[in-house]
Amino acid sequence: MNIKPIRTELDYRITLQRLELIFDAEIGTPDSDEADILGLMLDEYEKKHYPIDEPDPIEAIKIRMEEMQLKQLDLVDAIGGKSRVSEILNRKRKLTVEMIRNLTQKLNLSPKLLIGDYQLIR
Repeated sequence: MNIKPIRTELDYRITLQRLELIFDAEIGTPDSDEADILGLMLDEYEKKHYPIDEPDPIEAIKIRMEEMQLKQLDLVDAIGGKSRVSEILNRKRKLTVEMIRNLTQKLNLSPKLLIGDYQLIR
């Protein structure tokens, strides 16, 4: 095992190539241990150099709806009425505290994610 820190984009690419070669190594082998370490190093490098922003509250709701195969009608009990659901998802109205509480439960989303700011479309 010859592991070096990832300092440059070239180091990053070389580490990715190495991980691809040993990714399916049998657990408990030196290659498997190396793959675990490389994976952690790559994760840290990517967090620093390729950050992914959290979605805004409406995008988070839409993503979770897709994951759970829900329709707008399925959110009526959490938001209140078909037209209200449509207004929220189309950014015509802001989420209320009660809606956030209900959606946190129904969609298993973090309240912190749902209280984020987003722009309305007028």
